[in-house]
Amino acid sequence: MTDVFSLEGKNAVVTGLSGGIGQSIAVTLARQGANVAGNYRRNSDGAAETARLIEAHGRESLIITGDTGDEAHVQDLAEQTVARWGHLDVWVNNAAALLVRPFLETSTEDWHGLLAANLHGYFYGCKAAAQRMRGPGPGRIINITSEADVQVVSGLSAYIAAKGGIVALTKVLALELGEFDVTVNAVAPGATETPLNATAYTDEVRANYIARTGLGRIGVPEEIADVVAFVASDASRYLTGQEIIVDGGLSINGNVGHAET
Repeated sequence: MTDVFSLEGKNAVVTGLSGGIGQSIAVTLARQGANVAGNYRRNSDGAAETARLIEAHGRESLIITGDTGDEAHVQDLAEQTVARWGHLDVWVNNAAALLVRPFLETSTEDWHGLLAANLHGYFYGCKAAAQRMRGPGPGRIINITSEADVQVVSGLSAYIAAKGGIVALTKVLALELGEFDVTVNAVAPGATETPLNATAYTDEVRANYIARTGLGRIGVPEEIADVVAFVASDASRYLTGQEIIVDGGLSINGNVGHAET
């Protein structure tokens, strides 16, 4: 291997790539040499910008509209990717929705609606990817989870239940797909500036995150994307079944202001 961090000659899928972390992941993979396919639901302008940025790195893009909660759509995305470029090397499950609501006020429709994209969509993506990665080269499945499944936040019962389920799925698939040279890992962002968090991050929330994060600031999508690019590369070839927390030290901070003794 001459450059284990290079993705030259690789073809990747990133779900939910019209903005935020998904867009940054798609562009970063292209920067490292991969062609990138993906999907979006509503933000056509953002999707067009993602395509422009991918192609600015000299790579090809393939972006379609659809819902990752629909298995037929996810399979179609995988099929179109292989039809265009011949093989699939990297799949990043990123598309997600956020619901902040107390558990006792969460309806059955709320619960199932959130899990459709946040958990079922990841199952569909893992399945579509694994079906097309069983040789001859290595495959990489990467699931975007959340630091919130480690340091939980009230009001996020459906969201965190989905993220916890994804971590469990990641570990099982890492064992089942290892014989096919497919690694399966999760990357868990901490507090990150994204459109998904724009409403939930009030001034008070931001101040609390800044105070509790070891690095003293909220992260940006590019900092998550760089870790994903590492996991997608051959540099991570002996890493599988792990959840990598990228949170600036938020989850390790137990400081409560002890007096000196």
